[in-house]
This record gives sequence, C-alpha cells and structure tokens, in this order.
Amino acid sequence: MLATLKETVVDSAAFYLGWGGLIIGIVFGFIVYRTNFCTMGSISDILSFGDYRRFRSWLLAVAVAMLGVAGIEWLGVADMSQTMYEASTLTWGANMVGGLIFGVGMVLSGGCISRNLVRAGSGDLRSCVVLVITGIFAYMTIGGLIAPLRVSLFTPLSTDLTGMGMQTQSLGALLAAETGISVQAATLGSAIVVALAVLAYCLKDAGFRSSPRHIAAGVGLGLCVTAGWALTGLAFDDFADVPVQLVSLSYVRPSGDSLDYLMRFTALGAPGFGVVTTAGALIGGFLGALSEGRLHLTTFADTSDSFRNMVGAALMGVGGVLALGCTVGQAMSGVSTLALGSFLTFAFIFAGGVVGVKVMERIA
Repeated sequence: MLATLKETVVDSAAFYLGWGGLIIGIVFGFIVYRTNFCTMGSISDILSFGDYRRFRSWLLAVAVAMLGVAGIEWLGVADMSQTMYEASTLTWGANMVGGLIFGVGMVLSGGCISRNLVRAGSGDLRSCVVLVITGIFAYMTIGGLIAPLRVSLFTPLSTDLTGMGMQTQSLGALLAAETGISVQAATLGSAIVVALAVLAYCLKDAGFRSSPRHIAAGVGLGLCVTAGWALTGLAFDDFADVPVQLVSLSYVRPSGDSLDYLMRFTALGAPGFGVVTTAGALIGGFLGALSEGRLHLTTFADTSDSFRNMVGAALMGVGGVLALGCTVGQAMSGVSTLALGSFLTFAFIFAGGVVGVKVMERIA
C-alpha cells in the first residue's frame, strides 16, 4: 500500500507538493494565529512574567515532530540522512552565529518569520515589509553581496564528522559511533528517549496541562512538520532528473524563493514546497484573523518603529541562512531529525532572543 502511494505521488509530484504543501501551510498559519503561538513571545513571557507555557508549547511541537519523523523513517517513507540537516559536515560556527543573529532579529521585528507571515495575512503592513526585507537579505547571503563574506568567515568554522566514524551529524550517528550499535537502532532509540524527556518536561507543569490552547498549538504544529516530511518523503525519487528536495516547514529562504517566484513565474514553472507553504501560512493567518473578526490594516507607529523592524528583518535574513533555518526550519523541522547542528542553532536562537529582549528593554 505504501509503495503504491509513493508511486502515485512521485508520478504527479508537482501536483501533490503544490496542493499538499498549500494545505499544510494553511493549517500551520491558522494554528499559529488562533493559538497566539510565538517563539519570540515565549522568550519574552519567560523573562517578563516567568511564564513557560508558550515555550513548553514550542518544545511540545518539537517532541511531536521527533516522534513523527521516527515513525516516518521506521515505515520507510523517508530517509533523513538525505536532508541538509544531517550533512556530515557540522557547520558549528554558522549555526551559532546565525542562530544568535536570527534570535536578536526576531525580537526587533516583533516575531520570527512564521509569526510575521500570519500577521501579514491578518493585514499587518509592517510584517509585509519585514518579509520582503528578510527574503532579500536571505538571497544576498546565499549567493549575493554577502555570500563571499559568509563563505570566507564560516567555512573554516566547520568540522567534518566522517573522521569520527559518523556519516551524518544526527544524534543517532553519534551514539552509534560511540557504542557500536546500528545507526538505525541508535536513531530510533534516541528519538524516543529525547521526545519522551521533552514531553515529560512539558506535561509536568500544571499550568501547561490545564491550557488546551498551548497543548493544541504544540501538537498541531508538530503534526504539520511531520506532514511536511511525509509529503516530500513520498515525492522524493533518486532516479528523477531533478529529485524533489526532502524538506519540511521552514520560512527564511522560502521568503526569498517566494519573491523570486513572483518575479519569474513564467520561467520557473510549478512552485516548490517552500513557496506554497509560505503562501499557505499567509492564507492561514488571513483565515485565522477572519474567524476572530480581527482582520484590519495596521502599519508602523513611527520612524524608530520602522527602522527597528527593518534592521530586525535584515538580521533574520542573514542569520536564517547562516543557521540553515529559523525557529521553525531549524528549531522544529531540523531538531526533529536529531541533527546536532539543529540543536546548536535552537540554543543560540534562544540566546539571541534573550539578548534581543534585553536590548529592547534598554531602548524602550
């Protein structure tokens, strides 16, 4: 049955990735808006009120996605060693600096990329500006003016893990290299142990357990990430002329890809998974605002507000590319693969968020 499903999806990959990705993006955006999920807000809640519920919601999404990825690999739907996250070269310098820069940027911009997407869908013109600037600076960092500096500074700050007997940078590969057990068993075991530990941390708090909104956000967003991996895994074909990239939700580079697609639609053909999930998140934000009667246009308060958001957007574009993702692309999708670089990025995004909140407190 699974083989038949995969054959069906591979035969019409553009159709299934297009419509499937759009639906996943819409559901993601709707959940983010209706539950007020915000990774930047979770850091602010901790520092300002000692409230960890939104942070636990973020971790719950990670745990659900981890278990989902473990199931996908066990069923043979996808091989996470094919993802960019599990490359055998650990780009630790870029993970650390990029995560830190992104974390500061998301605070200055009032939220990460996913939060700005759903706000733009609800009519927030500030978020529209943030998204455009983030997309431009992401492309500048990938292959534009900033790219040579990125390569010269961060290529030396990386480690080839094959010399340590690791073919990928997953936690399972590290455990297998240290213990001698199979990579498959080590990966499955570590995914279950880490996910259960995270779940225990999330659910031990009575305030979190009694908040259906926060639980729904964590479970729903984790399932969206899992659905993204499942869809691209089913569409992945080694023998295709241009194989579908095995990815899940991420929004920094896709913001730039979306701008590129809008400008070169006739030359690019069917939109990729990143473009349709970005569009879906916008639509989901629109539907969420519409369902609550909160659909209205808003804009910058003053010049300093404009400048702060623009600087934050630029930092997110640069930092997100350096770190290979954002609070969703790395701190959910990446961590769900158990990639060491993703755990590192998550930690430094959080640290950057703390720095950003402290900076905002000083300039407020």
